[in-house]
Amino acid sequence: MEHFKRPDGTEIHYISLGEGSTTLVFLHGWTASVREWLPFASELAENHRVVSWDARGHGAHEYSAENEISLPSMADDLDAMLAQLDINDAVLIGHSMGALTSWEYIRRHGCQRLKGLCVVDQSPKLVTDSDWQHGVYSNFCSDTNHAFLGRLTENFAEAVLELIAFGKNRRSRENYEQNSRGFQQMRSYLEKQPAALLTRCWDSITQQDYRETVKGISLPTLLIYGDESQFYSAELQQWINQAIKGSELHIYENSDHSPHLWHKERFIYDLNRFVDSL
Repeated sequence: MEHFKRPDGTEIHYISLGEGSTTLVFLHGWTASVREWLPFASELAENHRVVSWDARGHGAHEYSAENEISLPSMADDLDAMLAQLDINDAVLIGHSMGALTSWEYIRRHGCQRLKGLCVVDQSPKLVTDSDWQHGVYSNFCSDTNHAFLGRLTENFAEAVLELIAFGKNRRSRENYEQNSRGFQQMRSYLEKQPAALLTRCWDSITQQDYRETVKGISLPTLLIYGDESQFYSAELQQWINQAIKGSELHIYENSDHSPHLWHKERFIYDLNRFVDSL
């Protein structure tokens, strides 16, 4: 992996593959890493320039315990990376936290370097209240989030697994209760992650409200959502589709919060077609 250093001393690691008139910039989810997108990057690099990173605090690199890990800092890192690589034609492809990063980037830095946007299964506001029921579980109020932050501090790995398990997807709950191999692997992975940093990251994530930012997006936008997402409702999918004028919504059947992983070839086809139309 290549890397560059930010003013606070943080090294941002990334991979850059392929060539093309459009650059696809992949942004991974919370607790994930560049590995989430590598299978897609490798294939898409046949026709496009592809860049994928490890967001600060992620990817098993060395980070200071005092590292500023927040969506604004990640958005500024992204702006620095685009400048570093002289990218002025980016299609940002963000899954989960990656979508939030793209919205924070647009809020802070505008769209001058962007050509398009792809959002994979995310809400512009995770915490619900009396005026917003389209966040996590459609019922994840500030008190619930406060309790979850406490749980992350007690047992980070198990808290993340519980968040995945006890949502809208019945299979996830059953697999967690049966301690399936998939959950065992996730637990082993999460136990190796920097819990304090990623807990602060979650705190930043859940403080944000991108509804007005989303409503102001005029970029061509591809929306990919799972019909059995652990976290988000069909009502959110329609809200996003209506909020971003002219956006294209695809709902992948039998898919959870990671529909691109359940339907890899379909996702690559949809993304290629979308990029070719820009």
